[in-house]
Amino acid sequence: MSKILFVMTGADHWTLADGTPHPTGFWAEEAVAPYEAFKDAGHEIVVATPGGVVPPVDQGSLAAGANGGQENADRVAAALDSFTELRSPVKLEEVDLDEYAAVYYPGGHGPMEDLAVNTTSGRLLTDALDSGRPLGVVCHGPAALLAAERADGTNAFAGYRVSGFTNDEETQAGLADKARWLLQDRLVEAGVDFQEGEPWAPKVVVDRNLVTGQNPASSAPLAQELLKQLG
Repeated sequence: MSKILFVMTGADHWTLADGTPHPTGFWAEEAVAPYEAFKDAGHEIVVATPGGVVPPVDQGSLAAGANGGQENADRVAAALDSFTELRSPVKLEEVDLDEYAAVYYPGGHGPMEDLAVNTTSGRLLTDALDSGRPLGVVCHGPAALLAAERADGTNAFAGYRVSGFTNDEETQAGLADKARWLLQDRLVEAGVDFQEGEPWAPKVVVDRNLVTGQNPASSAPLAQELLKQLG
């Protein structure tokens, strides 16, 4: 079957407005739910990060409270342990997009720190969008879209319908008033048509080959939409 590229954060912290490093990384559910769906469908997964560093998991995403109870938290942790590709990522700077049938960006606050300003990732996103191959981005992953600028200075995703972690969700998570900037605000400023659903409820938005999800609960249905696009 096809190869699917997971582009993931290499950041283990998110710098808040007062300069404090907030421990973070990628959000476990947003990595393992699509991983399991793609593997079950017979696809090969390759992980890429800036510099090829091993992507750090946000420890908060392994807690019982973040997973609807300890039983599900244990299941997510076990699934993460079986995601062996996480331990041997390739360098994002060396990725050849032509080798992949689809591209997927999970979230967590990590992308707010590194992928939001990573021009290599920005070019990859632009090329993936223009190529027509399925492109999935979830939760805080759309922070990476902010680095996708065309030669004329416009954002490659301007005019696209996009969902992502909302201001309301950031407020309820307790970090909105501590952040340098909020994802929803920056995406709107970049010219995307931001689609906001109910906090914490699954919401997936499809606009051409771009599939975006609002929050962790959106990652599994987003994966199913990507599989549909892959045919």
